[in-house]
Amino acid sequence: MKLLKRTILALLLLTAAFMSYAFYTTRNSVNMTTRQKILKAAYPAIMWFSKIANGKNAVAENNSAQPLVDFYSLTAKTIDGGTFNFSTLKGKKVLLVNTASDCGYTSQYEELEKLHEQYKTQLEIIAFPANDFKEQEKGEDAAIENFCKKNYGITFPLMSKSVVIKSASQHAVFKWLSDPAFNGWNDRQPTWNFCKYLVDENGRLTGFFSNSISPLSPELTSAIERK
Repeated sequence: MKLLKRTILALLLLTAAFMSYAFYTTRNSVNMTTRQKILKAAYPAIMWFSKIANGKNAVAENNSAQPLVDFYSLTAKTIDGGTFNFSTLKGKKVLLVNTASDCGYTSQYEELEKLHEQYKTQLEIIAFPANDFKEQEKGEDAAIENFCKKNYGITFPLMSKSVVIKSASQHAVFKWLSDPAFNGWNDRQPTWNFCKYLVDENGRLTGFFSNSISPLSPELTSAIERK
């Protein structure tokens, strides 16, 4: 009985310590829910566990296959209602990411912004908010944009909330990214929020990186730097 009481007390103390840490580290966050604060604080642990769980399945790369449909023919609606023409991306590498505001991986927004600053002359990052996984992006476009810019300082392009998994309403960009009949080789659709697809300077899909791969990881940065 004494051991049980001590165990319960230890768990309560650990929980209290973690909650204090979570609210301290997110004290400057704007309109962030308690859940979002907890997930942000737990992000390092989430990444550690997911890295182990995904292992070698976290990355898929293409060495030679060419697209069957021109990447630069694609368009998307921006989060403020405009039209984004992919033809403007010629000559740059492009990282396309499906994102969510209420996910354990949402802190990757911060890492994506750092990646954007680090490679801004050679890489464009495009985020597609989506509500496809456990309804972790319930907000409308204006709320999503406000959340991203206020809490993570996002300056790279945000598209309008879209469907990214295979379905009749799947966004044309993600259909291209996950259908070999379009991109030439890859059939991996997003398995969760914050999956990443890298396209080279010539519009060729060169890599898929799961949510367990940090935007700042050597796997991704080396792929960006590869000639």
